[in-house]
Amino acid sequence: MRNIRRNPDIIWREEEEAREEAVKAMERGDDASGEGTALLVESGMMHQLNLLGGEIWKLLDGIDEEALVDRLAEVFDVDRETLSRDVRDFLIDIDRRGWLVHE
Repeated sequence: MRNIRRNPDIIWREEEEAREEAVKAMERGDDASGEGTALLVESGMMHQLNLLGGEIWKLLDGIDEEALVDRLAEVFDVDRETLSRDVRDFLIDIDRRGWLVHE
């Protein structure tokens, strides 16, 4: 499996307060998927990632997809098949945008 890294040309930061609120909402059973928890700036455009996207983004430091799903499974209470599919879809999307580097 190939290791995946964030494109170093992308400037980003985690929105800690927003992340904490999204985690609290998730723990209450509320839908937090629309809450932006990470901001990325690419080619002068700003993008927000929701909680899952932000957590994936933070882990993209030379990790392969299977290990990424393993780490996320420790955080999110969802069946592995659903999590794997969501991670795969997200990675495909951000790879098409040029936000990933494969080793």
